[in-house]
Amino acid sequence: MAKKNQPPITKAKRSRFSAVGETIGELRKVVWPTRREAMRLSFLVLIVCLVVGIFLGALDYGFAELVAKVFLGGS
Repeated sequence: MAKKNQPPITKAKRSRFSAVGETIGELRKVVWPTRREAMRLSFLVLIVCLVVGIFLGALDYGFAELVAKVFLGGS
């Protein structure tokens, strides 16, 4: 139970630019990937994007053909 005579807890005043220093401090703690890891993971992302793009393109083409044949009387 809180005491009645205590003032409310307020946030400490900070400089406007203290976030910049905190951000730099946090970025120094980051374990960055090696050049080889970055290249490998970038290549993996490109391959996954290509595969998903081909899959969605084929799916779109299939549905377009289905709609054309079923609803538009086939041409």
